[in-house]
Amino acid sequence: MEIYHLHYPSQTTIDDKGPFSLAIGFFDGLHKGHQTVIKEAKAKAEQLGIRSAVMTFDPHPSHLFGKGREKIGYITKYPEKSRLLEEMGIDVLFIVTFDWDLASLSPERFIEIFIKGLGIKHVTAGFDFTFGSKGAGTMEQMASLSNEEYGTTVIEKVTDSEDKISSTRIRKLLSEGGVEKTASLLGRPFRTVGTVIDGEKRGRLLGFPTANVSIDEDTILPANGVYAVLFTINGQSYKGVCNVGVKPTFHDPAKVKPSVEVHVLDFNADLYGKEATVDWIARIRPEQKFNSVDELIEQIGKDKETARLLLNKMN
Repeated sequence: MEIYHLHYPSQTTIDDKGPFSLAIGFFDGLHKGHQTVIKEAKAKAEQLGIRSAVMTFDPHPSHLFGKGREKIGYITKYPEKSRLLEEMGIDVLFIVTFDWDLASLSPERFIEIFIKGLGIKHVTAGFDFTFGSKGAGTMEQMASLSNEEYGTTVIEKVTDSEDKISSTRIRKLLSEGGVEKTASLLGRPFRTVGTVIDGEKRGRLLGFPTANVSIDEDTILPANGVYAVLFTINGQSYKGVCNVGVKPTFHDPAKVKPSVEVHVLDFNADLYGKEATVDWIARIRPEQKFNSVDELIEQIGKDKETARLLLNKMN
C-alpha cells in the first residue's frame, strides 16, 4: 500500500494522478461501519478497473478545536490503522493534515483540490460525512459539484441489533470495560500498541513478573481493571492477564497515571525496549484496593487462572 501525506496549501498533489475509487472519513477504530464504506469503495474500484484509496485526516478535529478534556482519545493510532487498511487490500492511503488552513477551506475548494486534483473518479462516504469550513459540505453537495468528473456512493447507517455502530459508542463501551462488545463492533479485539519499559518491578517481587507497556497519552484505554489479553511481541502471541490502572493497594489513585502491566502466562524473557501489542479479550474484574499484600497475591493467582480459562475458550 502506498501512503501519501498531504498538507494544504504546501503539499496537495502527487505524481500519480490516479484514477482512484476513494473512501473518505476519519475512520478512527476502523469499526464495521467504516469497513462497510471502505469495502464499497474497493468494490467500486474493481468494477471500474481502477485503484482503491482511502483518505483520512490527522489529527482528529477535536485536537484542533477542542481544549483539554474535549480532545478525543484515539481508538486506533495511525500505524495500526495503516496495517488494517493494507490487510483490507487498499492500494493507496492519503493522510491529510487537519489544521486551521484545511478547516477554513470552502467545500468547493476542498473538492477542487482533494477530489478532482487527485484524480478521484468515485467517492464513497458515510451518510454523516461532512467536509469544508464548519463542516458545511455534505455528500449531497459532493455529488452536485462533480460536473460528472466523479461518481458518489453514500453508505447509510450501519447498525447491530442494538444501535448504530460508531466510534462514540465504542469509546463509551471501553470506558465501562466492555471489551467483548467492543470486539463485536470492531470485528476484532480492541488493540493497544506500545513499548515495554522498565517498571517498578513490584510484580516480580510478588511472584508475578509483568511487562509494563508504555502507551501514548492520546490513546484511549479500557476502564481500570483486570483483563484476559493476548500479548504479541516479535510476531508471536502469548496468553496473558493484564492490569490497567493505578494499583491502589500501593498508590494514591489521585496522584498516579494509569499504567498497563501484562503478566504473560508460561513465558519468561527480557522484553524491555520491544514493541508489544495487547489485544483485550475479556474483563475479569474492576481494579480494587486490597487490605494486605497476601490478599493481593491470592487474588492475582485467581485472576491468572480465570484468564487462562477465558483464553483457552478461544482455541
